[in-house]
Amino acid sequence: MIVGHERWRKPEGCWVDTCRCDPTNISLQAACQLFQRHVAKTSAIAEGDFATLKGHLIQRGDAFTEISINARQRIGKLGARFVSPGSTVLIHGFPRVVLCILQEALNKGVQMNVVLTEGRPDGTYQNMVSWLHERSIPTTVILDSGVAHRMERVDMVLVGAAGVVENGGVISKLGTFQIALCARALNKPFYVAAEAYKFARRYPLNQRDLPIENAPIDFGPLLPSGVKVENPTQDYTPPEYISLLFTDLGVLTPAAVSDELIQLYM
Repeated sequence: MIVGHERWRKPEGCWVDTCRCDPTNISLQAACQLFQRHVAKTSAIAEGDFATLKGHLIQRGDAFTEISINARQRIGKLGARFVSPGSTVLIHGFPRVVLCILQEALNKGVQMNVVLTEGRPDGTYQNMVSWLHERSIPTTVILDSGVAHRMERVDMVLVGAAGVVENGGVISKLGTFQIALCARALNKPFYVAAEAYKFARRYPLNQRDLPIENAPIDFGPLLPSGVKVENPTQDYTPPEYISLLFTDLGVLTPAAVSDELIQLYM
């Protein structure tokens, strides 16, 4: 196992230097690496016929694209089974795959209530509130610091992920880890929805193992000059705080992620 910051280097044999893209964009890097592996899995490489090889690569690329496009719909059908009528779901951020789960539940006639975190500083809660309002879903917005206070009245937590790592943990929007901690303390199920192309060959051990991107945030004019402001965009949630992962590969326990990664790259 590669240790320290070296574990973030691209795997040997990568055709595209994914390290040149934004290092905090975990999902993009994971998808690029998986795509390269997928299109290369063809016997045409050994045939030496360029035209045949090109045709196989395009065919497999189209197949990968089709799988990725349909991923959210499959996750929506799987995840909707866990949303009970009249339940209260806590959501963090604006994960599109979570929208698919909620929409599928609505299509089945399941009515629910949503508790939505403010999700500073990017204001994604505004898009989420609009989406929920258009579908007449009762919604309560809370401050990020109010999660522990509200958790006892929540039935489940449903979040998305920027990346699912080898041990079954997830890298997601800042604040996800503390929500998971509160959910565990109050015995609330904590579910993560993520497409398989976000499965990343990474193994962070703690928060310091993540690539850091500080998002701009305004604390107002009264903040003294020289005070350091730290606002990373993502955090790492270890697998022991995750109940289940809803993926297009099926409903997985965190322990099953490593086996699925092996299958994806075989």
